[in-house]
Amino acid sequence: MIPREVLEKVRRIEITTRSMVRETFAGHYSSIFKGRGMEFDEVREYQPGDDIRTIDWNVTARTGWLHVKKYVEERELTVLIIFDASGSFDFGTRLRLKRELAAEVGAVLAFSAIRNNDKVGLLIFTDGIENFIPPRKGTKHVLRIIREILHFRPASRGTDISQALEYAMRVVRRHSVMFVISDFRDRDYEKALTVANRKHDVVAVTVGDPGEYDMPAVGLVEVEDGESGERVLLDLRDEKSAEAFRGLNADLAERRKAVLSRARVDEISLGTERDYTDTLVRFFRERERRIRWRY
Repeated sequence: MIPREVLEKVRRIEITTRSMVRETFAGHYSSIFKGRGMEFDEVREYQPGDDIRTIDWNVTARTGWLHVKKYVEERELTVLIIFDASGSFDFGTRLRLKRELAAEVGAVLAFSAIRNNDKVGLLIFTDGIENFIPPRKGTKHVLRIIREILHFRPASRGTDISQALEYAMRVVRRHSVMFVISDFRDRDYEKALTVANRKHDVVAVTVGDPGEYDMPAVGLVEVEDGESGERVLLDLRDEKSAEAFRGLNADLAERRKAVLSRARVDEISLGTERDYTDTLVRFFRERERRIRWRY
């Protein structure tokens, strides 16, 4: 039984994000993620002017007449939201929890997809594969995805991004767009990320909170690792302790950016303390300009 407050959150997110998609993101998504490939349509007889590289030699040999393969632009796309449900997502010191921000952003991406008649799926992971919802179309399907992100309670609290990407590549065979929504508090995932981005279009959606990078000098604070459960007593009035805390998280952020850069994966960096609309719009516009320049 889904709690009433979760259903109310889903409804609020639906109202907010659907209007946002309609008014702000409608054109950007289509120009960035549509028409990225060609698919086979039919075989027909050769006509003067046809590219000889499209000749189907098997059919030509069988019939005695030149035939060519006809292709059409592939319009339908598969979008997979890969959601990190590890313990560190049940954290937030500003406007919302990281999990709630992830649900809203996931909703924007999902509604953008179905508005363009694309399929959307969801993969929830920790240090194991927790849940997989195959890609489908429709508003009811998107609402189910939002509910799962908000309400799903995983069996574990750790993070294994490599395992999630490897599983995603097994269950989604055709070229797709994969949005990895995570805080990337993990190691040794660069190889899997690189391979996935060669076969698919991978976008990293990094979700963070200011409390993970800096804390006020309030004295003794017991800090619990959301994933391991380990607890540590910190004296935040002590500058060395505070600096060590900031340095640890700064190193994590630097490693993440280096890995994404080497894997050539685009990043959308979001925080619980600010609105995400401008960040998403800026990402769409920058990527749109880059694609236009390339072609």
